[in-house]
Amino acid sequence: MTIQALAGRTIAVPESRELEVFATLLERRGARVIRCPLVAIRDAPDPAPVLDWSRRLAAGGFDDLVLLTGEGLRRILSCIEQHDVALRGPFLEALGRTRKITRGPKPAKVLRELGMKPEIAAERPTTDGVIASLNGLDLFRSRIGVQLYGTEPNRPLLDFLEGAGAAVWTVAPYVYADAGDEQAVRNLADRLREGSVDAIAFTSSAQVERLIAVVSEEAARAALANTLVAAVGPVVVDTLRRHGIEAQLMPQESFFLKPLARALEEALGTKPHAAAPPDLRHRGRSPPQA
Repeated sequence: MTIQALAGRTIAVPESRELEVFATLLERRGARVIRCPLVAIRDAPDPAPVLDWSRRLAAGGFDDLVLLTGEGLRRILSCIEQHDVALRGPFLEALGRTRKITRGPKPAKVLRELGMKPEIAAERPTTDGVIASLNGLDLFRSRIGVQLYGTEPNRPLLDFLEGAGAAVWTVAPYVYADAGDEQAVRNLADRLREGSVDAIAFTSSAQVERLIAVVSEEAARAALANTLVAAVGPVVVDTLRRHGIEAQLMPQESFFLKPLARALEEALGTKPHAAAPPDLRHRGRSPPQA
């Protein structure tokens, strides 16, 4: 008989793109899952800037390429396939030749699927980690393409690159849009506030921002004070912290859904009122850092 370590536990999942994948991982462990997708990921409304940027890469226009998300690279390839399929070959050839810098494991995973790997992988999967990895390199007059995280302009990274004398071209191949209706978000906040949810697992910064946009920062902090707050990785941890919320749980090394599900299992997969395992950080303390 399979032991379901999360039996009796209720976990809120605001994921959208891989909602069922994540929910199934938790349900197989016995959890009761509240599905409340807070945001949806969509293609950039205008494909022209994405194609222009891709053609510049294909023509050898970049010396370096910074990939902040795996989703972004997938969306670029999808845009090419939808609007200019002849561009795919030259794009991939140039991608292979160009020095690639990745922020975290997800863009590196997409590169591996394409038979490539990053030349430089940030030790910490954050903007500061990318900057630290590039600091000390001669970037003067380098032509650098930057694939953004959603439509966030990432001024700290761009200011660093431009300050180093590089010319920078950015691309935003996807946008975030509201997913769940506002009442569903408020209902989720009510359940969190009541203490009837054992944990909420944030898998993107946009989910945090949407919750706060609907119920306010103060109300979000109050609601999340009554549940275990889990984050898929340091970027989400930093977003929570900017709003005065401390994540208590984060996978230690690999920032994907499966490690997050395992971390939740380790943290909550005990009998009620049992002591928390070492990886679980108490409220008000800093989460583990990658």
